[in-house]
This record gives sequence, C-alpha cells and structure tokens, in this order.
Amino acid sequence: ERVVRERMTTQDVEAITPQTLINIRPVVAAIKEFFGTSQLSQFMDQNNPLSGLTHKRRLLALGPGGLSRERAGLEVRDVHPSHYGR
Repeated sequence: ERVVRERMTTQDVEAITPQTLINIRPVVAAIKEFFGTSQLSQFMDQNNPLSGLTHKRRLLALGPGGLSRERAGLEVRDVHPSHYGR
C-alpha cells in the first residue's frame, strides 16, 4: 500500500495505469503456487461432459481447514437427504 501511494504521488495523473502502480509478479506467483501445490486444487476431469459435471459436483470435507479422518463421524459421511435426486 505504501509503495502504491508513493508511486501515485510521483507520476503524472493522466499517465497512471494499474500496471504502473502495482507489481503483478507476486500476485501471479501466489496464484500459481495455490493452483500448483495446494491440496484444495485439482485438475478438472474433461474426458466427457458427464465426467466434467461429476467432477464439479464433488465435495470433500477433508483437507486444510476441514475435518480429519479421525474426527469425521458417521453423520458427516452419510448422504444428506437433500442430495438425493441431484
């Protein structure tokens, strides 16, 4: 934030663009790191339209910020009645 404010004061108002104010490299690196190494991201299954749809609907309660296998009881593993017919 400080760097952006300094750049805004030193540059011409008509010539300011977002590219001149913000360094995009750290943002791109964080996004690539998340999608490349996180347990929460997966490559989408694109063999056919049905497999892609199934992949989009898949939900897992395990992983970072979720449940552990030891703490996941039967009520968590059961299918909720609202999931039938989907």
